[in-house]
Amino acid sequence: MKLIATCASGTEGAVRKELARLGMRHARGGRGAVSFEGSIEDGMRACLWSRTAMRILAPLASFPAPDAAALYEGVRTVDWSEWLTVKTTLAVDATGTAPGLHHAGFVALKVKDGVVDDLRDRLGGRPDVDTHDPDVRIVVHLSRGQAELSLDLSGPPLYRRGYRTSIEEAPLKETLAASVLALGGVDPDLPFLDPLCGSGTLAIEHAMAARRMAPGLKRAFGFQRWPRYRGEWQSSWDRMKEEARAAALPSAPAPIRASDISKDALEAARRNAHAAGVEADVKFELVEARTVEPFGDRGTLCANPPYGERIGGQPLQLAGFYRGLGEAFQRFHGWSVVVLSGNTLFERNVGLRPEWTHPLWNGPLEVKLVRFLVP
Repeated sequence: MKLIATCASGTEGAVRKELARLGMRHARGGRGAVSFEGSIEDGMRACLWSRTAMRILAPLASFPAPDAAALYEGVRTVDWSEWLTVKTTLAVDATGTAPGLHHAGFVALKVKDGVVDDLRDRLGGRPDVDTHDPDVRIVVHLSRGQAELSLDLSGPPLYRRGYRTSIEEAPLKETLAASVLALGGVDPDLPFLDPLCGSGTLAIEHAMAARRMAPGLKRAFGFQRWPRYRGEWQSSWDRMKEEARAAALPSAPAPIRASDISKDALEAARRNAHAAGVEADVKFELVEARTVEPFGDRGTLCANPPYGERIGGQPLQLAGFYRGLGEAFQRFHGWSVVVLSGNTLFERNVGLRPEWTHPLWNGPLEVKLVRFLVP
């Protein structure tokens, strides 16, 4: 069957390559999503192992939806008794628009009506709606007059790894951090430094990847609450988790350091690393970013400096801070430097020529991934 991995705009290439490494067939990127082919078990494996995707969806039907009546009738073509019972709670998420369907709440309501009416006719009862914590989450996407109905295997989005116990201001989503590492070509077998670590997401995601730890091993997923899970897929899921535990390395193959000028940020980062199981792999230090020094002939410095949007300072202060960062970067001879930049002042003041740049979105903010090679 066709499956879909949704993702942040700009990370499609990282998701596609990741799915291919996981053995998924015919991975093809689109805007904000990558489609691939496989079974429900393949979707479960993607939930367990994907570091970069936001959700894993299993499409059930696609049909023209020029208006509400056509949408409702299209929903009724699916045999929903294969996926829900009268005791199963559900929720519907709607994205996109069609010429006669512009309001997401109304679209979700019509899909819900079609689902529960189908179940009433087939099973003699209607399931309850639970928008906050449903057993089955249905996603409807409208585009160019077509509606696509899918089941969400993920439940909560995949960036919720289960280790973030402490949050600093403007945290980087775990999936975006993993995409930065993947797109930036960060080598897990070389030393790693994040000199502006905040709550530690980049360093923790790097440590988990370096140790080959499945990012979904410590959380539950939506498919585990489907009626068919216990009858068909639970044994496969238990086996996948056992294989994932066996595949993890006992420690990271190279030193990992994370530093910040804030004691509170470092304490939050330590707590998150402990919850993730990588506290022993990451050395946390109270250091001002412009004074950091290399600790090896080769490695990667990876950072998400303040943009000046939500945190940071005035333009002159930011420009001076970026110049100081650039001077620190130039001490890392032979290292790669990967930066998620959200301010054009960064490239104008860092004093290094980028090897390449790549556009990304950090939530609502358009940002740029920049890679330097320090000679």
